[in-house]
Amino acid sequence: MSKSKSRSISKVLDGVSRRGFLRGTAAGVAGAAGVAAAGVSGSGRALAADKTVKIGFLAPLTGEVAAWGLPGLYGCEIWAEWVNGSGGIQVGGESYQVEFVSYDNEYAPDKARTGAQKLIHEDEVKFIMMLGGDTMPPVVEISNRTGMLVSTLLPSDLTPDTPNLIAPCEVHPIYNVTGVEWLAEAKPDLKTAVICAQDDALGRPSVATYLAAFEAAGIELVDEPLFFDISTTDFAPVMTSLMAKNPDIICLDTCYADFVHPLTEQAFQQGFKGQMISCTADFYDQMIAKTSAEFLEGFVFQFPDFDDPALNESFVNFQKPNAFFSEYAKRWPGEWGAVSWEYASIMDLWRAGAEAAGSVEPQEVLTAMKAGGTGLHAFGEAKWWGQELFGIDNALVGNWPVVVIENGKAVIKEYRSIPDWWSKHKDIMIKHFEAMGEMFYQRT
Repeated sequence: MSKSKSRSISKVLDGVSRRGFLRGTAAGVAGAAGVAAAGVSGSGRALAADKTVKIGFLAPLTGEVAAWGLPGLYGCEIWAEWVNGSGGIQVGGESYQVEFVSYDNEYAPDKARTGAQKLIHEDEVKFIMMLGGDTMPPVVEISNRTGMLVSTLLPSDLTPDTPNLIAPCEVHPIYNVTGVEWLAEAKPDLKTAVICAQDDALGRPSVATYLAAFEAAGIELVDEPLFFDISTTDFAPVMTSLMAKNPDIICLDTCYADFVHPLTEQAFQQGFKGQMISCTADFYDQMIAKTSAEFLEGFVFQFPDFDDPALNESFVNFQKPNAFFSEYAKRWPGEWGAVSWEYASIMDLWRAGAEAAGSVEPQEVLTAMKAGGTGLHAFGEAKWWGQELFGIDNALVGNWPVVVIENGKAVIKEYRSIPDWWSKHKDIMIKHFEAMGEMFYQRT
């Protein structure tokens, strides 16, 4: 089994080995991250009279990107237990138990291809959930041949050539505009910024988004974006370079958790006194432990803890968010991260589509999910969108929360509208996406 360099990820994997709740399906994972929540009911077993529908979970469960895969698999275990324990999903007059079949793609395209083929042809899943990014192109080829419905957390994967690929939950990296917009209004004295990211399919479109957001907010970039290789292990020179221009803001873009932690620690050790903003702050309690609560005070990012009272607003569509967070924290203390809830949220939308379609077949569910052009996103009703930026309206886009660390705890400060920002600044966004080579007509 490959292991992450980050304490946070190795702790997650150690937890899997201890608890052993997964039934292995992927070669090389040694049973540690296989099938989660397989058809469990309140008694822990599938109801004999029910049918079973299998859902594929094709994501990094080990390695440097595991923070955006494995915690989501944990969340799916809770989702399956709750749904199956209450009678399953009701499709065409029949009750179905839901079984998740996982495959560790290790964030490697060749393993993603192998995993997709296995999930479709051997396990006969009806839907595949993925992180996306560099692992997506080979899976899209298979999806286009088979008609398999696939979801991504990265709508920047979308093009006109991905008709069966949807981004129904996370709208990375477009939601990052909300954090910058909020920060510019909350702290108008911040005038300059620098940014860094790993040079990959997560980092590049996110840099383009932050550049657009800073420009729209009137914040000057005082240096070119600093792209580092994903093999980087010494982040002291990276932070030294970022701080050389004495910026008001250091932006960590969509750096992996394994990168955000040492970068933040270096900012602390090198005496940075300004504002930090990042897409994620997974396992931020460990970041505080390595720096200080005072240093992390005011850190802006995009992913809330689900015990936040703001998630009890009437427009929020995630089922029992506070109870979900409590159960998650009880089972996997200290392991809550950006994706812990996201795959479960996608399953809420898939379930609604299957029940509306009266079928679990991929194309019928896809049609039902997109019917009417809107959907119930976790953070409110949203629109199927993306034609101008991705060449296809397969991203469910609406509001997204701005999160700030206050007194050592993530707090939702506000929900902001991504479509509203787009209506005012889309030309700036397209300009930066083109400059980065990330527009759909440059990627196809």
